[in-house]
Amino acid sequence: MAASAPADKGAERHPYGPRPLAALLPALTGAAFRRRSPLAARLLADWETIVGPAIAAVTVPARAAGGVISISCSGPIALELQHLAPKLIERINIHFGRVLVKRLSFRQVPPPAPEAPPRTLHPAPEFEAALAARLASLDDGPLREAFLRLGRAMRAGAERS
Repeated sequence: MAASAPADKGAERHPYGPRPLAALLPALTGAAFRRRSPLAARLLADWETIVGPAIAAVTVPARAAGGVISISCSGPIALELQHLAPKLIERINIHFGRVLVKRLSFRQVPPPAPEAPPRTLHPAPEFEAALAARLASLDDGPLREAFLRLGRAMRAGAERS
């Protein structure tokens, strides 16, 4: 007698058995893609390559949705970028290999504030003398230098708080 055909394998699969990767991806990537779409993330990563270093230095792609890319820029560069918009759209679409962008919108934002130089605290001479006395038993070398830096950093932290 002929053997009977096996039952449908999909019906026999254990609920905790292996699942296709495609079934798991939406749950894993959903939160990340709510914050930034894959297009926006790739655009941000490749921005300097797409538009060149001069434009990338004064612009940042802020958002990509529905064929429109919002670009943050500062000051009068927005007017120049409006004139360059067709060329930028062409560069972006060529970079991605298909028509993704139909329009650019520009948001003027204030330029980033220059970073403040790090504050240097000069320890009091008596602190330096006390620190040197405590480390006198150590030979000159990397360990002694490390302890000196640690002591100065601890003093600086104590002065700030």
